[in-house]
Amino acid sequence: MKISVVIPTLNEEHAIGEVVLAVPADRVDEIIVVDNGSTDDTAKQASLAGARVVFEPRRGYGSACLAGAKAAADPDVIVFLDGDRSDDPRQIEAIVDPLFGNQADLVIGSRIRGVLAKGAMPIHARLGNRLIVLLLRLLYGVKITDIGSFRAIGAGSLFELDMRELTYGWPVEMVAKAARKGLRIESIPINYRRRIGKSKVTGTIRGTVMATYRMLFVALKHRFKADGAKSR
Repeated sequence: MKISVVIPTLNEEHAIGEVVLAVPADRVDEIIVVDNGSTDDTAKQASLAGARVVFEPRRGYGSACLAGAKAAADPDVIVFLDGDRSDDPRQIEAIVDPLFGNQADLVIGSRIRGVLAKGAMPIHARLGNRLIVLLLRLLYGVKITDIGSFRAIGAGSLFELDMRELTYGWPVEMVAKAARKGLRIESIPINYRRRIGKSKVTGTIRGTVMATYRMLFVALKHRFKADGAKSR
């Protein structure tokens, strides 16, 4: 099966080359790095490492992920991971295997169940993540343990979800819509490392609060939308 890896980035020149080079060439057919308006040499370093670079001028995590998915060359599976070195691309095989074995339709790497490097996930980020996961479990009945970025989904399934959330709500929208469509969602343990550089989200309490608020809003919006459709 054909695998495309999509890596959304914003000013990750010091990390992206290492991330691209760590992607297992024997398992992956293409690597797409989406430059979401970087002002440094992210695109150059990604290209030198062997990735195909796509430029997405509309700022937003979801915008970058969607642009990368649309640019992929007809894959069977799309893997999303971050370009700051926190996600380890060498774990891609573990992420995609449940899809290839027809055990899941969406696989999310769980930092909580895996090995979390010291300082990789600040306490405020863990609390926000826990709150979002709890809400998703309550609203949608999904048995996930994390809402992290390292995930794999069948390309056909992804585009059927009609993703619209262009900011930090993208990961939550994917889970909410997948659950509503009856897709099988699985969490598997992954190792999570300290990123290179400062996080745009969890690097500050304010950033974490804003991202958490957006994710909670998206989770509730899609639940109420589904309930509203049923009542009509």
